[in-house]
Amino acid sequence: MIKNLVVLLLPVLLVSVVLGSWLQVEPMPGPSWVPSSATVAKIKPIVEGINREFVAEWKRAGVEPTPVASELVLVRRLSLALMGTIPSLQELRELEKQPESERQIWWLAHLLTDRRFGDYMAERLARVYVGVEDGPFLIYRRRRFVSWLSDQLMANVPYDQWARALVQAEGIWTTQPEANFITVTAQQNNPDEIRLAGRFTRAFLGMRIDCMQCHDDQLGDRWKQTDFHHLASFFAGTEMTLTGVRDKTTEYKVKLNKHHEEDVIEAKVPFAMELYPDLGSDRTRLAQWLTHKENPAFARAFVNRMWALMFGEPLVEPVDHIPLEGPYPPALQTLAADFVEHHFDVRRLIALIALSQPFQLQSRAGADEQEVSLAHYLNHAAFPLTRLRPEQVAGSLLQAASLKAIDADTHIVMRIIKYLQGDEFVKRYGDAGADEFGVHGGTIPQRLLLMNGNLVSERTDDNLVLNAAAQLAVSTSDAKKAIEAAYLALLTRRPNEVEAEHFFSILDHSNGKQRMRAFQDLYWSLLNSTEFSWNH
Repeated sequence: MIKNLVVLLLPVLLVSVVLGSWLQVEPMPGPSWVPSSATVAKIKPIVEGINREFVAEWKRAGVEPTPVASELVLVRRLSLALMGTIPSLQELRELEKQPESERQIWWLAHLLTDRRFGDYMAERLARVYVGVEDGPFLIYRRRRFVSWLSDQLMANVPYDQWARALVQAEGIWTTQPEANFITVTAQQNNPDEIRLAGRFTRAFLGMRIDCMQCHDDQLGDRWKQTDFHHLASFFAGTEMTLTGVRDKTTEYKVKLNKHHEEDVIEAKVPFAMELYPDLGSDRTRLAQWLTHKENPAFARAFVNRMWALMFGEPLVEPVDHIPLEGPYPPALQTLAADFVEHHFDVRRLIALIALSQPFQLQSRAGADEQEVSLAHYLNHAAFPLTRLRPEQVAGSLLQAASLKAIDADTHIVMRIIKYLQGDEFVKRYGDAGADEFGVHGGTIPQRLLLMNGNLVSERTDDNLVLNAAAQLAVSTSDAKKAIEAAYLALLTRRPNEVEAEHFFSILDHSNGKQRMRAFQDLYWSLLNSTEFSWNH
């Protein structure tokens, strides 16, 4: 009997150990910048300057911005943007304890210092740097890379520092996780300079110079085929050795368009040659040139991407196609300049975006029946409606089933369950891949998965240990309070009068199994509402 029990439990224990190491949270240095009344007061002039830029743009476009969104809408919006999940009922109750004037700042600080922020944002950024593919067997560790990015975010390491670490990475990909930026491209055990140059230009410069791989630009831009291959030359000497990624001296040869023979292409940056240092290896000098405070493309690229991650769409679209000389939309130059001036402080940048007027606006018209037009969305005069990404749907579904936050303090078993169930759900729902901001319509299989899928069924049944629906059904006899708690847990808002009356009429006189079934139906209905699956 005992022997059989050990045999049954051994695989579970082994999985727990492995996943436990994946989900382990190591102590991090104290954050260098956290939103507070004092820090927000210091950035207020920058926020006001950004707002003035948009107000001027709205006047030129002849659009009136939508009203400011409610507190709970902003709380949900920030949580989805920074943690990839809706807030828990526990967190909302804690938020309610804060003075009204301090709640938004408190919530922003809470998110930026929560490990869920580091892990979620690291995954979103990893798609930019290494994509979503598995990479070459043995010499690529994507999970180690994502964990390393999460550590940088949690310690608020300046962005220029970890960008340099990626570009000039050396060593073994397990002990030096940043080296996975290089090894993911390896073919026949040596990194691919073409793929590395393409990733470099799009991720760090916000430019599609890689489109010039085979020919000069034909659309009136300045880029030449040689510009791309000069960049590729920086990575041509990168090789895999017994001690990991290392550099060697080598010539980079390529047959250019209309040339009959291969040319030797030297390592050369495509613009701002005066910023290029004289000393160091090719990749070291490239990294220093890239992150130089007078290289505006570097800061603009990250600002545009962070804006896109928070809004669901970038300031300049496509996100990795920003013109070198402009023109630029409101806020981009101001945010980029502040980012450089304050030593590439990622948390400060996020706070500036979160406190800006465009982020604070409703996604729909106000009570005066004002129509939200295409001009509103094109000019950031309304917050854009966007579908939740697959991992956001999975994270929100699992969080909604728990009244407490599923965070770093949650028992390891619960976090393992969340990881396994969330991963399986995303696979079935359909991962958008590295195309972060493409237009993806909802599909019939996605709707069916929410309506009839195992995860939804399991998270709305009568399991008192795992499911909030069951816990609410038995925890209070006050139907109004229970309905309000369900709405807060699922939609991050309280029910309106019609909604509250409808569900109250069903729940008020129910008991036992009938009451449990009614709460399951309530949860299922809200999980399958359009409101649950969209950011707004």
